[in-house]
Amino acid sequence: MDDFLRLSASTARFTYGAPRAFAFGADGRLLWFLRSTGPTDPVDSLWVLDTATGAEALVADPRELCPEPGPLPTAERRLRERTRLAADGIGSYALSGDGRRAVFALYGQLYGASVDEPGQPAEPGKPEEIPAAGPAVDPRPNADGSRTAYVTGDALYVTPGGRVSPADGARWGLAEFAAAEELGRSRGHWWSPDGVTLLAARVDETALQRRWFADPVHPELPAEDFAYPEAGGPNADVQLWVLGPDGARIRLDWDAETCPYVSDAGWESETEILLTVQDRLQRTVLLLSADPASGRTRELSRTAHPQWVGPLVPGTPARLPDGRMLTAADTPGGAARALAVDSVPITGDGIQVRGVAGVHEGRLLITAGRRDPAEQQVLLLDPDGGEPAPVADGPGVHSVQASAGALLLTSADADGIRRTVRTPDGREFTPADLSEPLPYRVVPVLERVTEHGVPTALVLPRGHVPGRRLPVLMDSYGGPGMQDVCAEPRRWQARQWWADQGFAVVTVDNRGTSYVSPAFTHAMYRGFSEVTLEDQVAALHALAARHTDLDLGRVGIRGWSYGGYLSAMAVLRRPDVFHAAAAGAAPTDFRHYDTAYTERYLGLPQDHPEVYERDSLIADAPRLSRPLLLVTGLADDNVHPSHTLRLSQALTDAGRAHQLLALPGVTHMAPGGTREKIMAMELEFFRRELGA
Repeated sequence: MDDFLRLSASTARFTYGAPRAFAFGADGRLLWFLRSTGPTDPVDSLWVLDTATGAEALVADPRELCPEPGPLPTAERRLRERTRLAADGIGSYALSGDGRRAVFALYGQLYGASVDEPGQPAEPGKPEEIPAAGPAVDPRPNADGSRTAYVTGDALYVTPGGRVSPADGARWGLAEFAAAEELGRSRGHWWSPDGVTLLAARVDETALQRRWFADPVHPELPAEDFAYPEAGGPNADVQLWVLGPDGARIRLDWDAETCPYVSDAGWESETEILLTVQDRLQRTVLLLSADPASGRTRELSRTAHPQWVGPLVPGTPARLPDGRMLTAADTPGGAARALAVDSVPITGDGIQVRGVAGVHEGRLLITAGRRDPAEQQVLLLDPDGGEPAPVADGPGVHSVQASAGALLLTSADADGIRRTVRTPDGREFTPADLSEPLPYRVVPVLERVTEHGVPTALVLPRGHVPGRRLPVLMDSYGGPGMQDVCAEPRRWQARQWWADQGFAVVTVDNRGTSYVSPAFTHAMYRGFSEVTLEDQVAALHALAARHTDLDLGRVGIRGWSYGGYLSAMAVLRRPDVFHAAAAGAAPTDFRHYDTAYTERYLGLPQDHPEVYERDSLIADAPRLSRPLLLVTGLADDNVHPSHTLRLSQALTDAGRAHQLLALPGVTHMAPGGTREKIMAMELEFFRRELGA
């Protein structure tokens, strides 16, 4: 590997040493976060920043607590994969209701740490180990930090105390695969405000098929398996139960047959639970109020869409402090994702709402795009309507967290990433960032092309001399729920490296991707392949007409996950345009991908078999006439390696030569520098096949 690839691998793509996982506590006085000691240190420690002084204090150092770490519990390893967490050490933590105590799991051991009494300088106490019945996963403290709930095995425990979930063969207290991977819910138990009662998810996966993983490098080890919800097949049976301190158990009662997905849950007060549920095809989203004493529920709001509700807006649906209901909805014609209060729209076509961070100074604190889809602003919005006021409105991507008048603003642009803590009295602090400075300042050429206004980006070699013809490397994801063309600077580092190897790097957000408009996103309804490939080709040709240095006689394409699907499809179906492809972790047949993602867009395979057949790449195998490199991780529990191996088998049966790179022990995240090693091999592949 060259210097950039080595640097990218050793710094986890320039993320080690950067603060992350921020959470306010103690009414905004404390800001907790995780950070390692520097740019090549993968081990995250727990820190706290005192917003009264700006001083940072180390709360817990994993190397001191656990000098000889053991393996992660299987459940935590899988949860980290679901949440795309690559760091070692403390992966996550949870705060007590007053925000002065944190608990966390470290290689299965359970720890807690507290900060001093209010009104004193913030000095964390020494972390103490908390007794646990077994390897602990996802610990959560109650309101005053006196008790901690956690999961071990398939059971939910409380310490001090003991097991609180019944031994009924189900898994308690953790999110199921569909919720954690596709619905944005990564937790499965919640304390009541009084710190006495628990709301817990009960997950029964006995109806699901099993997926198996064997490590061919270690044939002496047994294969590992887990339950997987395949499109058209059964989902996990998910129930919510209130577990009282006296052994009482109350099941929350809603029409789970119609709305099986629980995308959010939590306590609104000691006498009310709020939960958000969706039907299987995600056309209807309900916010329900539940009585924890009886389990009865009632509907508070309903959001519906004839295709699917989305893109979802985090922070909605919700009840405002005055009792009114905040929901997200499309503006007429699908031009924008908007907010509504009690069904009355308060935003229009000029704002693409992306999230609601809470209430600040009596107004809604939102993230939204209102200029270019590549950018995101932070705005204050009166819930009764009116023009929003900017909080962070400059070029780039801005996000926010808020608590009791304190703000944490994160701003990213071509010059890097900056984080600012802003207190209610106007003081500002910057949490220390110890990550490696980004090696490139990249300003991609951003353009909207074709009659659909497709966002595109072009990155050229530094020092490129106009008139020099360049082979083209398409580098896109292209799938729903994702945005590639974005002003966040880290995502352009690898693309600049590719450009400096002698390529014109083109990235295209075809219809179906996020943040242009709901109508743009919903164009992928009932079909991935046609819209994706049509827009990628049309955008490439439109860019080449504007930038004549792009050599359309030498076009390669690379991608991972849905981007791998796009890459393989490109050379199989449009060899007239694409001359070589590297396809990583590609879902080659969506009949074998998960329920919540696939059915949202394609429907049920038994209802629409023609859609699934049209989007499968297996039948295209005999058409291969261009060089194709297939890459898969043999421990990938998201896009199982069978996807790539089925396509490879079909290509072999059809007598079509191709290359296959199967990586033992590698998951969908491909951590630990694996991506950079793959990039080095892809470079040789494209140089050879495109004459670059």
